[in-house]
Amino acid sequence: MSLLSPTKPASNPALGPAPGNASAPGGESEAPAATPASATPRLLAALRDDLAVVVARDPSVRGRKEAILHPALTALWAHRVAHRLHGRGLRIPARLLARWARRVTAVEIHPGAVLGRRVFIDHGAGVVVGETAVIGDDVTMYHQVTLGAVGWWSDNKRPEGDRRHPVVGSGVILGANATVLGPVTVGDRAVIGAQALVNKDVPGGARVLAPTAVIKEPGRRPELMEDVFTVIASAGSW
Repeated sequence: MSLLSPTKPASNPALGPAPGNASAPGGESEAPAATPASATPRLLAALRDDLAVVVARDPSVRGRKEAILHPALTALWAHRVAHRLHGRGLRIPARLLARWARRVTAVEIHPGAVLGRRVFIDHGAGVVVGETAVIGDDVTMYHQVTLGAVGWWSDNKRPEGDRRHPVVGSGVILGANATVLGPVTVGDRAVIGAQALVNKDVPGGARVLAPTAVIKEPGRRPELMEDVFTVIASAGSW
């Protein structure tokens, strides 16, 4: 299939597994486990994957030619190259490429971060991924997601080479403005809801939901939104 095939494929393998369905044998919960990102694929294969996943997961995109203009795709493709440069010790060129990508897409991914296959960043604006972060396969991230460290005052005390940023398992969804800080692990197929703040490990298949808005009508006591809206508004990014 051509890299610029004009239509959506008949099936969407790039959609990956559905979130929230992981469980331990026998229905028992287990410690957080994150499937490692796939071994770095050949560059052209990775670029094809990134393009296909935009077509598969963004309903506003009608085909591969249109997907080329998706801002997050530019950021991902730039990172694929910058990460390889960084791994070969070419840190300055890698940094320059990452800086260019940040300028044109508002997505900041450190060249040292490890991204798996079929990672999808929707909208892209304001996304930050730190140097030692690891993102598994089939992860979906919405705008303003931060995978960061807890702060220099803590990180400077860590032994050289220690991880400072999160590990995100395969099939995870990170809603808009979700923030995951420190060397924590988010298990496979977990959902981190919009505006949720995470600084502890999250089991696979779990949902981390931030509080939603409170409705205050004139002359009445404030009321929380109904449970169904709490789940919907926190689980996605819209």
